[in-house]
Amino acid sequence: DLHSFPTRRSSDLFVSVVFVLLALVLTAWQSEKPKKDTYTFGYIAYDMTDIWNEYSARAFEFAATKADVEVKTVVLDSKNSLEESVTAMESLIQQGVDGISIFPISNEQGAQLVKIANEADIPVTVENFAMEVDDPGDYIASVACEYDDIGYAAIKYIAEQKPGAKVFFCAGQEGAGVYEKYQEGVDRGLAEFGDQVEIVATLHGDWLTDKAYNVTTDLISSGTEFDYIFANNGMMAQGCYRALEDAGLKDIPIVSTGGSPDDYKMLQEGIEAANMTAPVSIQGVKTFKNLYDFVVDGVKGEKFTALPIVPVSADKLDEFIAWDDYEGAYNFVYGK
Repeated sequence: DLHSFPTRRSSDLFVSVVFVLLALVLTAWQSEKPKKDTYTFGYIAYDMTDIWNEYSARAFEFAATKADVEVKTVVLDSKNSLEESVTAMESLIQQGVDGISIFPISNEQGAQLVKIANEADIPVTVENFAMEVDDPGDYIASVACEYDDIGYAAIKYIAEQKPGAKVFFCAGQEGAGVYEKYQEGVDRGLAEFGDQVEIVATLHGDWLTDKAYNVTTDLISSGTEFDYIFANNGMMAQGCYRALEDAGLKDIPIVSTGGSPDDYKMLQEGIEAANMTAPVSIQGVKTFKNLYDFVVDGVKGEKFTALPIVPVSADKLDEFIAWDDYEGAYNFVYGK
């Protein structure tokens, strides 16, 4: 019946509209789920003997105590072991946590953990790595140091302080991606300030005090001349200084990175001439906020956030932001 055709079309359209409206209502209801009384967030540390990781984890825990709803935290230590990190992830999944923050050993290992969390349908955030791999998995956000910018800042600082400086770069461990990013920044700094700064040696202290002492001692014994040191972290700065002291060369200035409480003390004592500080407490609070905002409030922020880099010289300690100032880090991140 040709006369009934428009009526049937109108009826079908009405049914379709109803289904669309129901779907929209259901979606809105799902996106506005009532908050639970208590949430549990897991935190997988790369290595809690590493002070950078330790202070970030403590800042994460501190931020949880300030949340609008109760958030319990479970911190598990991978002890720099891929196997331990997978075991930690499986443990958190079995505990039924609401979200997980990962401090990866490497980008590849971080991506592996993210994908395990994805399979368990648990939201995950990442810190200390930009997750620059082909398939990083589905993570909410990452917060990390721009290590190349710190390397650049160190070379720039040395160039400004001592034009013509001959620099020994006591570098971190190869292979995990962190030192390599620093090296990119050093290379960028040399491209810009190469007529004012020369790297005469790059030796790897592997982030360790004793190894930094050994490679610095070996360099001095080789007869290589240098008048500035860029130590890739505070622990290596201590080793470099001890080697200089033993050789009667302790007046050679050392620039380091990080801004740990030990760095602050070394700036006070003249062991470090300057530090390219990056307050890791801000990193821990920010990764908590990324996780909380998504899990509790359904809000996803910027995919990547870089830590601020604050060059602090020994004569300007009032510009130093302490790693253990968790309240200050919290206020910085939350704008209070």
